[in-house]
Parts: sequence; C-alpha cells; structure tokens
Amino acid sequence: MKKIIVLAGAIALAGCQTLDPYTQESKTSNATKGAGIGAVAGAVLGHAVAGKGNKTEGVIAGALVGGAVGGGIGYYMDQQEMLLRQELEGTGVRVERIGDSIRLIMPGNITFPTNSYNVQQGFYPVLGSVSKVLVKFDKTVINVDGFTDSTGSFEYNQTLSERRAASVSQHLAGSGVAALRLQSRGYGERYPVASNDTASGRSLNRRVEVNIRGTQQ
Repeated sequence: MKKIIVLAGAIALAGCQTLDPYTQESKTSNATKGAGIGAVAGAVLGHAVAGKGNKTEGVIAGALVGGAVGGGIGYYMDQQEMLLRQELEGTGVRVERIGDSIRLIMPGNITFPTNSYNVQQGFYPVLGSVSKVLVKFDKTVINVDGFTDSTGSFEYNQTLSERRAASVSQHLAGSGVAALRLQSRGYGERYPVASNDTASGRSLNRRVEVNIRGTQQ
C-alpha cells in the first residue's frame, strides 16, 4: 500500500509549486492538492479492482483518472478565485478559499442601509462584478446566507436576514446567474463571527455571505 501512495503522489507532483498572484509567494495550488488527493484515491481503487498480475497497471490508470478529476475541480476554482479577487479588490468584500469552495463576505454597512433589506445602489456595481464571474464559471452552486447582530428581537433579526439574503440572490439572478444555481437562507443572529458586546463586533456580525461550491465537471 505504501508503494501505491508513493506512486500516486509521484504522478501528481509535477509542477506542484505555483506563484500566488496576490502575495507573490510560492505555494501548492488547490488544483495540485485536488489532483494529489484524487490520484491517491484513484490508485487505491485501481489496485483494488485490478486483476491478479495487473496491479501496477491498475494503480497507474486509477491515479491518472483520479488526478485528472481532482485537479480539474481545483483548477476551475483556482481560476474563479483569481478573477473574483481581481474584480473585488478595494470593494470591502472579503474573498476566502476553503477547499473547493469560495466564500464572499459582504459587510452589512456597505450592502444595506440600516434596518433595510434593499441593496444600496452604490453596491450594485460590486454585485455586478460578482455576477459576471459567476456567469462565466457556471459549474458551481451558490448559497447566499444572511446574518445579523443580536440587537433587536430574534424574530425580527431572522426575518431581516432572510430578506437580505433573498435580495442579494435576486440581484444576482437579475444579472444573469441561473436561478437554479442559487439558494438563499437567513440565520438571524446565529453563528456570530465576533462578540455582540462591542460595536465593532456587531458590525462584523451584520453580513451576507455568498458561498460558491464547485461541482463535478
């Protein structure tokens, strides 16, 4: 089994180091990580299903197929992440990468007026930039999640978060993103990312998150 893992890793290692376009630091790309994981999984499966005497051939074939699938998803999301960072630079929207998913964190102070679920007109161009990327990279599903701070009643916050998430989702759909790819949800004051005991903490908790998840291609 150790030989299988070593062989699969060798198949996936070519060109593993890439230059991060934002920090200019060398790093292992998500595409390569995906290729490595896929290669190992494919190699193990190939070893398991190959006939007696054909184990090596099964390992190589499985690693190549698994690596192509894993690397393909990772590369697709790498390219989408890069374009999103370029489009959203300086807008106040934070881009986070988690495996084969991308999270866009939109602070409430730049997205909505106080106690309103109508998107601020000044934020339209930002959502337009997000839509442009989502339309180009259409092999993803998108969850739009709304959150509030703990000020006010639980019921009010829940409703406001749902309406804000729905407003962002509708704006994306109106800009060309297929409605079938979009799902909006509100979480009210649940899942805070900072303390609600301070003004700065409450500001961080008032947000909309757009979660973009890659699918098999």
